[in-house]
Amino acid sequence: MQRIKTTLFLCALCVTLPASAQSTQKPADRPSLPELPDLASREEPELPELGIDPSLEPEVTIKKGKEETVEEYRINGQLYMIKVIPRIGKPFYLLNKRSPVGEPHRGDLEGYGVNVPMWEIYRF
Repeated sequence: MQRIKTTLFLCALCVTLPASAQSTQKPADRPSLPELPDLASREEPELPELGIDPSLEPEVTIKKGKEETVEEYRINGQLYMIKVIPRIGKPFYLLNKRSPVGEPHRGDLEGYGVNVPMWEIYRF
């Protein structure tokens, strides 16, 4: 029992000593901070126009059916992704095995020609 009391006393001492060692007086020769300029009166700089190539934006074709809605995404006329939104359930995606530039997609199954549905797990 004595050992517990001693340990508690030492812990309390370790906590209170740094607080009591602080000075309560503020230094008198402290320099004043400079005045900040009024930010509301400043004009915002002109942002440059970004020339976005319209051919890089996907063309979306929406086909509505009885049981699901199908969205087809194309770049330069090439289909690269299909989003299927069922009437009941979560939407899923079907990706083209080749990207519009002809490089293999990471999700390709080596030469099997399998197109696996993909569900969105989390959106950032």
